[in-house]
Amino acid sequence: MANVDTARNTRQADKSVPSTTEQASTAKVTSATRTPGEFRSLEWEMRLRDTLEIGGLWTRDAKAPTYEELRPYGPRETAGFPVYKDLEQRLLDAVAHPDPEIAHVMAACAAYAYSGPETVSMIMARMGLQDNQCRMIQASVDAMMIHSTAFLIQSKSGRVGILCYRGAEPHDAAHRLGDADREPERIAYRACHPSATVHAGIYRNVRATRYEVMNALRHASDRHSVRTSLPNGSPGLDLGRVDGRLEALYITGHGHGGAMAALMGVMIRHERKYREALGDRLKAVYTYGQPMIGDPRFAEACERDEFLHDNVIRYIYDRDVVPHLPPSTSGPFRHFGREYRYEIPHIRNVVADVLGRSESHAGGHAGEWRTGGHPAGQVPHLLGMPVSAPAFVARMFPVARSLPAVYSIDDHLPHHYLSALTPPGVQNEFGD
Repeated sequence: MANVDTARNTRQADKSVPSTTEQASTAKVTSATRTPGEFRSLEWEMRLRDTLEIGGLWTRDAKAPTYEELRPYGPRETAGFPVYKDLEQRLLDAVAHPDPEIAHVMAACAAYAYSGPETVSMIMARMGLQDNQCRMIQASVDAMMIHSTAFLIQSKSGRVGILCYRGAEPHDAAHRLGDADREPERIAYRACHPSATVHAGIYRNVRATRYEVMNALRHASDRHSVRTSLPNGSPGLDLGRVDGRLEALYITGHGHGGAMAALMGVMIRHERKYREALGDRLKAVYTYGQPMIGDPRFAEACERDEFLHDNVIRYIYDRDVVPHLPPSTSGPFRHFGREYRYEIPHIRNVVADVLGRSESHAGGHAGEWRTGGHPAGQVPHLLGMPVSAPAFVARMFPVARSLPAVYSIDDHLPHHYLSALTPPGVQNEFGD
C-alpha cells in the first residue's frame, strides 16, 4: 500500500503547478535558454526552485485515491467504511446547523489541513466524498506575516464544495496572536459597519489567496473541475467538466484557519459581487478553536445578519486559550455566531479515579458539548497568557487542570476537537 500511495503522490506532485506571474516569467527564461534535447523536467525543477526561493502564490492539485487503493484487501465498502454513506447528499440536504455529522466531517477536514492536498483529499474520501478533487492554494510573505493556505474540495458530481483554511501550527497560534501581535494593526471593514475594524493579519491572509479561491469557485459554479487551468492561460491541467454546478458550499478551519474561514463567510455575505455569485450556496461555516476577528462593532453587525448569526458555528474545546485571543490589552475584540463549548468535569473525573471508577469517564477526557451562554471573552494578557503555557505540562496532573483559572494551549490541538466531535458509534475518521 505504501508503494501505491508513494506512486500516486509522485504523480500528483508532477501535476502541481506554481501559479501567478512567477510562472510566466520563469517559463520565458527557461524556454529561451533550453537547448535541443533538454528534458522538460529540468524546466519544472527550475520553476519550482524559483517559486520556493522567492515565495509567492502557487497551487497544487490532487485527486482522491479510489476505494480499491484505500482498501486493497477485503471488501471495498463495509458498515463503517466510508464513514458516512451518501455524504454528498447529506451536505446538500442539511437545512439546520449545527449538524453533528457535518460538524464531524468539517472537524476532520480542518484537522488534516495541516498536511497537503493528497492527504486532505484522501481523508475526505474516507469520510464519504468518493472520487473528490482538491486544489490547494498557498501564499507566503514572511515580512508581512502572511502564511495563507486554502483547500477547495469538490465532490465527484461537483455539487458540493468545502473551502478549508489551514491554521497556524497549534503551538504557534498563541504566540502569533498573543505575544508577537500584542497591539495588532486593524483594517477598516466598511462592508459591515462604517467604522468597524478587523485584525489586519487575518484580513491580509484571507485576501492573499482570495482571488485564486474565487476563481476556483467560479470554475465549480460553471461545472468545471476546481483543478482546471487558470483563466490567465497559465499552463496546467484542463480536466474538463463535472456533472453538476456548485450548489452547496461549506467553509471551515481550525485556529487561525477558523478565523480566516469566518471572515471569508462574512465577505461572501456582505460584499455584493460575492453575495450575488455565492450567497445562496453558502450553507454554513464551522470553526474550531477560532480566535476573534474584529471589534465589537464588527461583531454586532455580523450578529444582525441572520445567516451569520445562525450558521457560523464555533466550537471551543475545554480550556483552549486561542478563542480568548487577542488579549484584552490588544484592544476590544468580540466573537459572533453560535458558540459550543466542550466542558470536561475535571474534579469529578479526578474523584472517580481516586475511587477506582475510571470507567465512568472514558480515560478522564469525557465531557459534554454545551451552548455557550455568553461568547468567550478576551483573556487578560498579563494573567492568562503565562498560565496557558504551564497548562501544557499540567495536563499530566488532573488536579492542576481542574483549577478554573487555567487556560490551555494543549487543548487547542486539533485532534481534541476531532475526537470530541466524533459521534457515538463512529470509530474514527479512517473508517476502521
